[in-house]
Amino acid sequence: MYAMQSQKYAVIIGSGMGDLFQISGEQMFQTPYGNAYLYGVKDNDNVLLLPRHGVNYSYPPHMINFRANVYALKMMNIKYAIATSAVGSLKKRFSPGSFMLLDQVIDFTKNRLSTFFDGQGGQVVFTDVTKPYSEKVRSAIVEAGKQLQIKVYPKGTYVCTEGPRYETSAEIKAYRILGADVVGMTGVPEVFLTKELGIEYASIAIATNWAAGITDRIEHHMVIEIMHSAQEKAKPLILKAIEILREREEAK
Repeated sequence: MYAMQSQKYAVIIGSGMGDLFQISGEQMFQTPYGNAYLYGVKDNDNVLLLPRHGVNYSYPPHMINFRANVYALKMMNIKYAIATSAVGSLKKRFSPGSFMLLDQVIDFTKNRLSTFFDGQGGQVVFTDVTKPYSEKVRSAIVEAGKQLQIKVYPKGTYVCTEGPRYETSAEIKAYRILGADVVGMTGVPEVFLTKELGIEYASIAIATNWAAGITDRIEHHMVIEIMHSAQEKAKPLILKAIEILREREEAK
């Protein structure tokens, strides 16, 4: 059992990031939205790991129980969360292997339960998502990148699609017109659910491929391979960002 008050930080991982941290324990949470699993991180007692696809990659993007996952983080008193996401790049300057710190999101999902506020008890809540990602966490990641000399694009717009299929070239053309920089399948509703529960959340998008139409074909094994190799930079970047957040907390 993890100590409730000592947990302030969570790392949410996606495709190809299964070896990012060494797991030290597992705990199941029974939430009002279903069960979720969180994992301890060896040598980092105040960090929890949330593999959004399951520890053995059991859930495709459209089947992830995002509400249970995020609610479990709240149950563990998580204050800050840093996520990684595999994305397709819509911009030539953002080549495979590059890191982008998202600051905006466009939602093109279709069938996902994307809110905790379903009108229970006659309560109707409208959440402000003008700035969907936490500036506190984003600034810590930017600073971590500078200290470690890891290049991180400081801004980017993410468009989320339903999956699990990849996008058509016509869809990618439309997303580029709308101002998207990268495309993925898991950023929504995660970003909105954390916002609703007051969890400071930011997402590092890691380009694994050029999007449809920019490249002729997308191979998922290539996505996994690039994400796996990106762990070498992602792990120190995330840990340094958490260290910076902790220092800022202690300085208050």
